Amino acid sequence: MVMAFIFVTLGFFSTKTNVVSASWQQAHATFYGGSDGNGTMGGACGYGNLYTDGIGVKNAALSTALFNDGKACGGCYQITCDFARDPEWCIQGTSITITATNFCPPNYNRPNDKGGWCNPPLPHFDMSQPAFQTIAKYSAGIVPILYTKVQCQRSGGIRFTINGSNYFELVLISNVGGPGEISNVWVKGSKSNNWGIMSRNWGANWQSLGYLNGQSLSFRLQASDGRILTAPDVIPSNWKFGQSFKTNVQFN
Repeated sequence: MVMAFIFVTLGFFSTKTNVVSASWQQAHATFYGGSDGNGTMGGACGYGNLYTDGIGVKNAALSTALFNDGKACGGCYQITCDFARDPEWCIQGTSITITATNFCPPNYNRPNDKGGWCNPPLPHFDMSQPAFQTIAKYSAGIVPILYTKVQCQRSGGIRFTINGSNYFELVLISNVGGPGEISNVWVKGSKSNNWGIMSRNWGANWQSLGYLNGQSLSFRLQASDGRILTAPDVIPSNWKFGQSFKTNVQFN
């Protein structure tokens, strides 16, 4: 008896993408923010200018099912339009990797519009318009997609932005590579021998209630995959609120 083995290659998925999940899952996608993506700046993850934060217009707001109360902020997803389900509006042979930067809130009163698609338990991506138009036609409005978690490819090191006030430091952590998502953060001032645990304030913003003024600051980050990275003295002692600091440390 002769046994035949058939291997199918999905040629439209880039072999350069480091896929974390072996399975592709179904969802739907819409778009917002205008043709230049300017309306997607900021968002529920707390990022400011998405260009300076290493993301640009390749971003999306996630539905409740994916956002996970902000724990998904910074994570990367590869998305392709499901041509088999919608050959009229999907652009065949294309995919894009986006970063989660915002929350797509549910709208139970209007279940058939964009907000309705973000109702639990539906997985949904509200993409920037430029990102959406790389995989689907503008007139579609909404399309079925396939998505999977992937590693984030960032240029340069992790970035720390300090806001808040005395006795309340609010630190935005951005341009995170690898998993992209941060699950735990610790901070240590140069006048202390101990690491202090920080708590997630909202999205990618982490808070500390200690007095850290006048000290150089070190951070220890734990990514969502369990890896831990230490960034010693990445912020100089003369730092001021509102400043951002680029580093040379990064999850590979």
